[in-house]
Amino acid sequence: MAYQALYRVWRPQQFQDVVGQVHITRTLQNAIEQSKVAHAYLFTGPRGTGKTSAAKIFAKAINCEHSPVKEPCGECDACRGIQDGSISDIIEIDAASNNGVDDIREIRDKVKYAPSSVSSKVYIIDEVHMLSTGAFNALLKTLEEPPAHVIFILATTEPHKIPLTIISRCQRFDFKRIPQQAIVDRLKLILDDGGIQYDDHAVVHVGLTAEGGMRDALSILDQAIAYSEDGHIHMEDVLAVTGSIAQEQLLSMIDALVNQDGKEALSLLDQMMQEGKDPSRFVFDFIHFLRDLYMYNSAEGVEEALVRAIPNEQFHQVRELLTSDWLEEAISILNQTQQDMKWTSSPKILVEVALLNIQEISHQSHNEQVQTTSPELLQQIATLEKELKALKEQGVSVNTTEQPKNETNKRPAPSRQNKYKVPYEKVRQTLSEATKEDIQAIKTNWASFMDGLKKTSPPAHAKLVNSQPKAASSQNLILAFKFEIHCSLIQENQEMVETVLSDYIGKRIAIIPIPEEDWNPIREDFLSQQSEQGEGDEDEESHHQHTSSGEDHLISEAQKLVGDDLIEIKDS
Repeated sequence: MAYQALYRVWRPQQFQDVVGQVHITRTLQNAIEQSKVAHAYLFTGPRGTGKTSAAKIFAKAINCEHSPVKEPCGECDACRGIQDGSISDIIEIDAASNNGVDDIREIRDKVKYAPSSVSSKVYIIDEVHMLSTGAFNALLKTLEEPPAHVIFILATTEPHKIPLTIISRCQRFDFKRIPQQAIVDRLKLILDDGGIQYDDHAVVHVGLTAEGGMRDALSILDQAIAYSEDGHIHMEDVLAVTGSIAQEQLLSMIDALVNQDGKEALSLLDQMMQEGKDPSRFVFDFIHFLRDLYMYNSAEGVEEALVRAIPNEQFHQVRELLTSDWLEEAISILNQTQQDMKWTSSPKILVEVALLNIQEISHQSHNEQVQTTSPELLQQIATLEKELKALKEQGVSVNTTEQPKNETNKRPAPSRQNKYKVPYEKVRQTLSEATKEDIQAIKTNWASFMDGLKKTSPPAHAKLVNSQPKAASSQNLILAFKFEIHCSLIQENQEMVETVLSDYIGKRIAIIPIPEEDWNPIREDFLSQQSEQGEGDEDEESHHQHTSSGEDHLISEAQKLVGDDLIEIKDS
């Protein structure tokens, strides 16, 4: 006998075999036992969840020679005939290929004839949403008042395409996605029955990949059995046939992100893509893997709840480096990326941006930890507070004014090798021409502009998420980016972004990208030059103006010491 696929061999023969749909099977069983069978049913739900299987079991149960029963016996002539398709009174119709008015009229003409072999004639119309409008109209009257010996069972994955006049004439049953654990238990039963050896994690991953469809799970299992060389299903076999990402690769990616090694993270992603992995599959696997890490770190005894991770030695080494906050934010970023990938033709770029965003989460968490635990930093804060108090009580001293310059000189110069080149001249020119009105007009409309850009171009929006307008003139806008790589990436969409922005501010301006780490030094240098020019032009006779500027200088020095957030200016 020719080989049959697992989903055909293990197709449910009784209601108890229909996995994960107890709310439906119990209702149908009770209706049969109490002789309260309706004339029309509508079975809806995702593919591979048991709709047509339940319809055939229902047809066997109501026509079983021992009826009314909760389960068909499977032994009588009626049950065997329906199972092998030899009884013509059970008619299965594929509406995808028989969707015309004439096909339905043929059904309407034949329903009046009594069944020849069983007590009830059953019409099972699969993918019923494919019927044409005329076909639905032809079915309507028959469906409303069929002969007593006829039962209609309509099955579909898209109930929203069915006219409400049809739905209202049926008892509707919504099939749910099958829980992963129920799929795994069924797969293990099948493998044990066939004497096939397997790794538990391999079967769990098959259940995860099936996404709630038993038929998909059996098809993947069939492939894994054929792929395995020694008759034992290993995790590597399942990863190969599903195109999933190996745990070692995911752990290496997390390690790179935690260590703020963006170059290594992007290199690992590129390597996976060259191996033929799909960006969407990577995001799917990464989300579920981080979910397992989060659960393992948050509760005890959750090993059986892990759907993607294998808790080996490397797994434990990496999980100890992660906090719950880091995992939550990483999952949130990846989840948003997964949504945005549906609308882009360049999914890899969105994944790259997501990885750099996750790297920044790790960087921020590290900084917060240092701020919390570093005694040297606490000492520096205490010193700055004392100096601020002295500034308020005694005025600005020579030593205090020199300190910020010394601190600035001590700041290590950022490396510029193979990095984005900041257009310093354009930035300085824009600062010299900048006005408060120009930047305020942009900031006021920035939120609306970002919402509009997200609808116009999700990839461009993703690159601008971590950016802020800093200064603007009538012709230019200085835009500071948290990640330096975005300064280069945004140039790919710059013309389009400038066009969309002009719709919100009423004029066309050029965007000047600049890394956020470079913005403050450039700004301070510009303000320092302006201050020196102002002091050179000061007239000796303007004593009152000198006093006023001295107060401004005092405020400026205080801001340099502790930042704007800790300063509160009050008029005396």
